[in-house]
Amino acid sequence: MRRSFPLHVPNAELAVEARGLVKAFGDRRAVDGADLTVRTGTIFGVLGPNGAGKTTTLKMLATLLRPDGGEARIFGYDAVRDAHRVRRLIGVTGQYASVDETLTARENLIVFSRLLGLGRGEARRRASELLERFGLADAADRQLKTFSGGMRRRLDLAASLIVTPPLLFLDEPTTGLDPRTRAQLWEMIRELVRSGSTVLLTTQYLEEADQLADRIAVIDRGRVVAEGTADELKASVGASSLELAVRHAKDLAEARRVVEETLRVRTAAMPESGRITAPAADADRLADLLIALRERGIGLAEISVRKPTLDEVFLAITGRTAVGNREERGTGSPGFAQDHDPEREVVV
Repeated sequence: MRRSFPLHVPNAELAVEARGLVKAFGDRRAVDGADLTVRTGTIFGVLGPNGAGKTTTLKMLATLLRPDGGEARIFGYDAVRDAHRVRRLIGVTGQYASVDETLTARENLIVFSRLLGLGRGEARRRASELLERFGLADAADRQLKTFSGGMRRRLDLAASLIVTPPLLFLDEPTTGLDPRTRAQLWEMIRELVRSGSTVLLTTQYLEEADQLADRIAVIDRGRVVAEGTADELKASVGASSLELAVRHAKDLAEARRVVEETLRVRTAAMPESGRITAPAADADRLADLLIALRERGIGLAEISVRKPTLDEVFLAITGRTAVGNREERGTGSPGFAQDHDPEREVVV
């Protein structure tokens, strides 16, 4: 059974509304006028390179840092003046574990459950349920000092889901998790939103944002430099690409002429592989192309239309690449590196 937060949630269309957020550490502006709007009942992803200001922005929204400028509202409540109300409406999981290494996994979850108002019996039941769900049941009564980094991360995430907050902030929630556990967490996040919660997450994984987020903001140098759905961001980079391979190499030149005449574009050919690539901005013409190729007796071994990737979007917008998003590198930090925040706090 999942327990909900006790405070009445305003019937607000927007879960997060931030305008001109500024946060400086010494002479460096970690956040420099960031704007964010998150609709209630959605998953909102925030991408950005190392030091872009993702974590700092999230911590201001979650009342963990006071903005130096601008304003932020959570379900209509001011994140500074109404911080006590905001804290009752949110859950936060940061980049570093908030669990106690001297306790067992079960004891940690029971302590968090009791702090969040669950009774003794309910706390034990919820702890057992979460330990099972996150694959930690066999290690439930081991002290955390014996846990791997991935196991500690799973326990920290379990603690953040003891109750269902109207708004959940997840700061790089799947860093250090194996692909199977990451996929399980993705489904849990989707389930939270289906049950009525809103999720704002920062992530190092472009694939994660692509798979989960209804809308994505790209932050660079403390500002939101692009925002939209994954498809909108990809479309901003350019048209999709058509890739086809002819069955017989002798047909390559003729196939290329047919593609250029039908789609009215210029193509590139790779004779060694019998492949042709071309812009595919007008999807309506693709059916005409297939008919034309068939009429001329040109057989195809393969055909596909590829949209630009978020990697390409990120490179086009920021001028930097997002390295390592497609493969795990042990339990290290793939993709974007973490923000260099001087303060690291976690509340659950």
